[in-house]
Amino acid sequence: MKVWKFGGTSVGAPERMHSIANLINDGEKKIVVLSAVSGTTNTLVEISKLSLKKEFEAAKGKVQELQNKYLPFVENLYSTAEGKSKGSSILEEHFSLLKNHIKEGFSEVEEKLFLAQGELISTKLFTSYLQEIKMKAALLPALDFMKIDEENEPILSFTETELGKIIKQHSDIELFITQGYICRNSKGEVDNLQRGGSDFTATLIGAALYADEVQIWTDIDGMHNNDPRVVRRTYPIAEVSFDEAAELAYFGAKILHPTCIRPTQERKIPVRLLNTMAPKEKGTVITQKGSGNAFTAVAAKDGITAIKIKSTRMLNAYGFLRRVFEVFEKFKTSVDMITTSEVAVSLSVDNSKHLDAILTELSTFAIVEVDHDQTIVCVVGNFTAEQPGMAIKVFAALKEIPVRMISYGGSENNISVLIDSKYKNEALNAVNEGVFFAENISV
Repeated sequence: MKVWKFGGTSVGAPERMHSIANLINDGEKKIVVLSAVSGTTNTLVEISKLSLKKEFEAAKGKVQELQNKYLPFVENLYSTAEGKSKGSSILEEHFSLLKNHIKEGFSEVEEKLFLAQGELISTKLFTSYLQEIKMKAALLPALDFMKIDEENEPILSFTETELGKIIKQHSDIELFITQGYICRNSKGEVDNLQRGGSDFTATLIGAALYADEVQIWTDIDGMHNNDPRVVRRTYPIAEVSFDEAAELAYFGAKILHPTCIRPTQERKIPVRLLNTMAPKEKGTVITQKGSGNAFTAVAAKDGITAIKIKSTRMLNAYGFLRRVFEVFEKFKTSVDMITTSEVAVSLSVDNSKHLDAILTELSTFAIVEVDHDQTIVCVVGNFTAEQPGMAIKVFAALKEIPVRMISYGGSENNISVLIDSKYKNEALNAVNEGVFFAENISV
């Protein structure tokens, strides 16, 4: 069995749902994971925020606006009167739920319920369309088999057991449609997977079923060796390793969230990234071995804050680093990069939510300097210690760029530098030309 996931833009219009129906109708048994129709979740977030602020009339107005956008969607999705009637009933069911919950007592519990409606609507509309065109398909409610624990981590064993039971009950069905993103929490309430959303659902299902392959369908042709929006010459990557893909995703490549890859990596299940708008393109496959190239790709992560922590008391002392990192642990703030010397530590963070409190606490035992608006440029490849000259190629390419921090050696797949964000585009183009095209890589 295979697992195919389609994102919000892939299901964002009736004709795109029609195209997906043609794509999945290939005679192979599969589970199809759908996101909400593009724009829906953002609107549901707005509605929830208004409701939490008790701006109920404004929230209900937003609900009606969203419902009005779905009316032509249903009209154009179905071709029969029966199909249109079924689609209208689905809309009425879910938008009535939204309207009825906008009232006093609205809390984060209702907010999570609201955020789930986008996926519930898209999957019900799509399954009804498949049934209208006589494709044998069944809807699998994700809330029946996707669950997270008290730490908001998915319980894979629960998914493996419960999903297996459900599929056995439908042995005659080839196509199963389910919701991405949504789940139940340890209290049994409707919740969501947050990080990576629907992609995470797809890889968790793939891992639970020991699937042959997980396919992530988006609106771009897999991964590129660099950001095509700002770099003059890029090319698609045919194959990357799980470790390389995780590094690229963490450091800015938007096509996947790094967390999503873990379930399939642990069970050695290939993940293929494909383009719904160009289904004949090869895309990118993520496997255990990867391409084996010395240099694979470059990614950039914006919104970084650099913190330099200096203390003469650190000299020949132990316990200083522990004290520093206890501050970040206290405020649940992760660190991206770190460099050390005898008397100072420089590190970077991408979450400034608790930055003021962190700086205040650090200042009690060290001198602290802060640089905002920084960018991490991450070069990913196969950088084993036995391969000489890898770092020099990166740094030679960046010889005209002021570098704030360097991270090399912590991973065999990553050389990272921290720069001022104003140099980002120049740096990406410089690395692209100096590393990839200087190597005479064919495009």
